[in-house]
Amino acid sequence: MPDAALRLKNLAEQLLGAPLPVRLRAWDGSEAGPPGGPTLVVRNRRALRRLMWKPGELGLARAWVAGDLDVEGDLYAALDQLAEFIWERPEDAKSLRDSLREPEFRAAARSLVALAAPFLPPPPPPEEMRRHGRLHLHTKGSDRQAISHHYDVGNDFYELVLGPSMVYSCAYWESEDSTLEAAQRDKLELIARKLALKPGMRLLDVGCGWGSMAIHAAREHGVTVVGVTLSQEQAAYARKRIAEEGLTDRVEIRVQDYRDVRDGPYDAISSIGMAEHVGSERYLEYAHDLHALLKPGGRLLNHQIARRPQADESTYSVDEFIDAYVFPDGELAPVGTTVALLERAGFEVRDVEAIREHYALTLRRWVANLEAHWEEGQRLTSPGRARIWRLYMAASALAFERNRIGVNQVLAVKTPEVGTSGMGLRARDWR
Repeated sequence: MPDAALRLKNLAEQLLGAPLPVRLRAWDGSEAGPPGGPTLVVRNRRALRRLMWKPGELGLARAWVAGDLDVEGDLYAALDQLAEFIWERPEDAKSLRDSLREPEFRAAARSLVALAAPFLPPPPPPEEMRRHGRLHLHTKGSDRQAISHHYDVGNDFYELVLGPSMVYSCAYWESEDSTLEAAQRDKLELIARKLALKPGMRLLDVGCGWGSMAIHAAREHGVTVVGVTLSQEQAAYARKRIAEEGLTDRVEIRVQDYRDVRDGPYDAISSIGMAEHVGSERYLEYAHDLHALLKPGGRLLNHQIARRPQADESTYSVDEFIDAYVFPDGELAPVGTTVALLERAGFEVRDVEAIREHYALTLRRWVANLEAHWEEGQRLTSPGRARIWRLYMAASALAFERNRIGVNQVLAVKTPEVGTSGMGLRARDWR
């Protein structure tokens, strides 16, 4: 009688010390666990070998990307239940070392090894980031490689996920009934108002993506824009859009590291969803560089994802799945750390707006776009990459909803020594 699912369920519960919250189906057709709700599908024995050779999140990620693991039913519900079971275990939960001291667990582990045979390590999926040398150095070369890994996966694929706005950052929702395109337009306009953009000004858009902020600023506010990105595909797409809009005389897109921009001063700088790539070791340098590129009285709008602070910040580590498959070398910091570093660089921070719930709404719309065009999405990139994007966007939506991570717009001014900030007396008077 097929019993792989029951054996897997028993081992998981022995290891983690809690009942399995989802139903489990194994490659032999057997099922175990609570009926109803989502089902975790272990499609083949290779999934077990991945977990044995890379226990923890990276092994799970490889199995998911390769299609060895899947979820049938509500993905959000499955992730919500499994998050507490696997990723958010209480501090007093048994460790693997503790479990291995128990005869029952060792017997179950031996059974699992037999179940997973032949016991050879499967190669990582081709979508996994291949690195050379030390991690998280954030040199210009390593940053260029990391950005290319994430963004140079096909503009057509991003069109399918992001929709016509082609904005890959948190939208700004007037209501949950708004369209994604309207919410993204409202976000761009909010940033333009915070920067007090006016005809004749120069805007530097750091990490300009597919050119949406640059186009909006030039078309709606009459400014001259320089957008910089490390992605060749983004730059080509943005230039095409700009030409179609008739804005080539006002918008320049460069494939350039922000550290190499030398033609300041600018009246304003927007950095939207880019600073997460900078890294903690380079963040003060980033803040100094942007401060130097602004004219006195110039404004910076820094739109950035933040994590919750930890009691011991030295224990912070980058999520293995995100690092290997989504944003290589990306790092999150608490918003207080970001504000402090901007101030150390000489900025006066004038406003911080938390828009965490807005990102959850945005991500759910992106997931819906991908799921509605699932076959096309796989064709435009690869089945593995489509699975990566679906998982990370759905998991991120839940993380924003549960206040595990947030996103903030920080408005800062290069206030001159005389103290004239150029800001209105009333709060959030952006003129």
